[in-house]
Amino acid sequence: MSASVQVLDKSFVPFLDAETIDASIATLAAQIKADYGDKTPLFIAILNGSFMFSSDLFKKLDFPAEICFIKLASYKGTKSSGHVITAIGLDTVIKNRHVIILEDIVDTGKTLSAFLPEIEHQQPASLSICTLLHKPEAQVHPLDLKYIGITIPNKFVVGYGLDYDGFGRNLPEIYQLKD
Repeated sequence: MSASVQVLDKSFVPFLDAETIDASIATLAAQIKADYGDKTPLFIAILNGSFMFSSDLFKKLDFPAEICFIKLASYKGTKSSGHVITAIGLDTVIKNRHVIILEDIVDTGKTLSAFLPEIEHQQPASLSICTLLHKPEAQVHPLDLKYIGITIPNKFVVGYGLDYDGFGRNLPEIYQLKD
């Protein structure tokens, strides 16, 4: 892991290495298999940030499952904009399906709290949320997070799919904003 990285005008320091991330994903996959291994769940991955996490998690599932993608966004720079923007809609029938939403990070909870009523309206058999990272100190919208990979402090992070104004997603580890 590099000592630090520069993403646009900000410096970031090492936070979570690739091995820690992979171990967390393996644990999540085992938990999901225990709960849904006999149910053929539908995973809904929230783009753009969750693409690496979703891919790595999906590769660790050794039971029948489907995945689709939706794009929701609420960030501009290092702060949440407070507005959720849907860019790519959900086109998969989810009625009576066991749905697991995949998120890269849950901080304020605004994005998911705006999206969940749309999913619930479509009457899934069950609905769970799986997030790689969770910032409980930042959360202002209540959510039932069934699967949490790693709980982190309220620091801005990049890498492993997470970005700063579109950059830094390609880093294989996670870095936090330098104080």
